[in-house]
Amino acid sequence: MDIKLLHYTPLEVCSMAIRTCWQSFDKSDNGGERDKALIDRVGNKYKHSSTLEHLVYTFYIKGISRACLQELARHRMASLSVKSTRYTLKELKDTKPFDTNDFESASRFLVLTRDSQVNRASIKALNELQSLLKSGISNDLAKYALPESYKTELTWTINARSLQNFLSLRSTKEALWEIRDLAGKIYSNLPKDHKYLFEEYIKNKEE
Repeated sequence: MDIKLLHYTPLEVCSMAIRTCWQSFDKSDNGGERDKALIDRVGNKYKHSSTLEHLVYTFYIKGISRACLQELARHRMASLSVKSTRYTLKELKDTKPFDTNDFESASRFLVLTRDSQVNRASIKALNELQSLLKSGISNDLAKYALPESYKTELTWTINARSLQNFLSLRSTKEALWEIRDLAGKIYSNLPKDHKYLFEEYIKNKEE
């Protein structure tokens, strides 16, 4: 799993939005410690969290399973642009079938678990999918046979308020192990001067 922060909103945009409410622009220090404290006080402590929606983050997420993608999609206050199976399954069609014990080779296409029995079943499903593709069945039909462990990638955009919610739910021990790993990496890739807004929400920090 690889995560890259592509873009983010500067903190002073959020502090300016907050100061708009009281017309207190003269008290700003242009995104400095005073403005940072204001964002935390109003957005977190006073729970006027709609102000945090002015902070937006865009990540490139690579190498998560489609099972993890399903869980990610449940966080609806976010935008997802996902790698298309209609156009990209040729990458699987052009490879040789996989030995069910060759986990290293299969990991190019699959997110593997700690359970070898599950991994072998995923590889069998991958080989079945490959056979369908080689037989001439279209990608749009063959993709119904995709194993949940099949790797995908996406561009993901989310605002700070929704990201707090995501981290609070997905970094706990009750969360799926893969999305818990994702939550930790998302937090690690946040700008250093933004992390203070999320510290109380993350349970699985990866520094």
